[in-house]
Amino acid sequence: MDKNTTDYKENYIQAKSAVNWDEYFMFQAIMASFKSKDPATKVGCVFVDQNNHQITFGYNGFVAGIDESKLPWGKLKTAPLEHQKYGYVVHAEANAILHSPGSLKESKCYVTLFPCHECAKLLASSKVQEIIYLQDKHQGTESNTIARKIFDLTNIKYRQLKLAPEKIEQLTDHFKLMTE
Repeated sequence: MDKNTTDYKENYIQAKSAVNWDEYFMFQAIMASFKSKDPATKVGCVFVDQNNHQITFGYNGFVAGIDESKLPWGKLKTAPLEHQKYGYVVHAEANAILHSPGSLKESKCYVTLFPCHECAKLLASSKVQEIIYLQDKHQGTESNTIARKIFDLTNIKYRQLKLAPEKIEQLTDHFKLMTE
């Protein structure tokens, strides 16, 4: 160390991020999900390039600019599709893809819910490299099975991220400090 460094050595401390990249981008996907108005399932999605730079994000919601007061948020399966949210909702992954400023080739997709088969087709066509998801509440359904088959046939890796309870507690504590 030179003299100037020696004089201020107490300023040279080890610093470490509180979260790794997977946790960081999944927390961003969770934050994106907060924008969803869906009363049942809020989904957020973030796409990231090979340098861990965010490319785009999305959340599940109705078509942009549509008069939402004229559309149903209910999901009663006995009602015709016209009277269910499923006829009108754009999924988080699709919204993110639609709003991407460029190619998603070789990107990673962080999403709070494992993609359905329709989104799997979009992800595969976009040449996404990996899917990192938080929940898989539809595991075993036909749509889920088809999505996995699409990912397997296109060599798209997918894995579940388990957020440690202490990471969520750290985030909560951080938010509390920010609002004091």
